[in-house]
Order: sequence, then C-alpha cells, then structure tokens
Amino acid sequence: MTILPAGAADRADIEHLLDDAFGHDRLSRTAYRLRAGMAPLPGLSFVVRDSGGRMTGSLQCWPIRLTAAAGSHDLILLGPVAVSPDLQGTGLGKELMDHAIAAASVLGDPPMLLIGDPEYYGRWGFADDATGQWQVPGPVERRRLLARIAPGQLLPERGAIGPRTGTASRAA
Repeated sequence: MTILPAGAADRADIEHLLDDAFGHDRLSRTAYRLRAGMAPLPGLSFVVRDSGGRMTGSLQCWPIRLTAAAGSHDLILLGPVAVSPDLQGTGLGKELMDHAIAAASVLGDPPMLLIGDPEYYGRWGFADDATGQWQVPGPVERRRLLARIAPGQLLPERGAIGPRTGTASRAA
C-alpha cells in the first residue's frame, strides 16, 4: 500500500470510506462544523489504496482560524483519519499520521488542531493544554480538543475556532 496525495477524483471514495469507518451520523459532529464550506488542503491530505485500487485509508487537513480579541491565527484542522474497518489496528492510521506530520514539518510546523483521543494523538505532540478556553461550533469533550503547537508559537488562551474563510481552499 502506498500513501498518495488526495485529489478531487478521490472525494467519492473518501466519503464511502468515512461512512464505513465512522457511520452516517458523522456529519453531525462538531469537526464537520469547523470545516464547513472548505476544501481539504491538497499538500496535507492523503489517501491509501491497495494493489487492487480500493481505498483503505485517508487523512484530510483543513484550513481553520482561531479568532481572538487581539486578532486571528491560522491553524490546520487534522482529520478525519480513516482506515477501512477490516484494516483497523494494523498501523495504517499511524502511517498516515506520520506522513501528515512530516508534510506539516516541511511547511514550518503550522499549529494544528484535532478532536480525538489524547492517548492516541499525544505521541505526535497533540495536547489539550492550550485549548481549554477555545470555543467551537458544537459540543466537544474538552479533553479531546487537542492542539499541536511548535515551540515558540504563541496562540491566545481564549478565542473561537471556525472555518478559515477568504482563502483559496474554499470549496465550490
């Protein structure tokens, strides 16, 4: 299996994989509100296909913004990380995460946010230290709102997270 850049031609297969991995109710989750109307970031979104062409994994990243009293800060929303149910637990999700973090590193380690289990995502530097007073457009377990902020990057303690509008990655 090979990790490839995700493209427009992959969208239908990604949606099918997400339904298989997370169920049809996934669209009501807060993470979907955070990326509403946005297209995934091409240099940070990936798919995995097996030798027969079946999509077995995907990871997408989205442009989001933290808006605070003193201004706004661009972040990247990482997720969802999806693995075909028959391959979960094989390390494919970890490979996708390693690949995405390496790609973000090339871009200067921009601040990243995700909603997920700290026990899993902590190994890549995601933690809830900075996010305790960030507001999101929907319910979230506070311990699962995780940020990866490189040393020296400063973000406000308080603010609201939402889609990054007015960018070239806006969905049609």
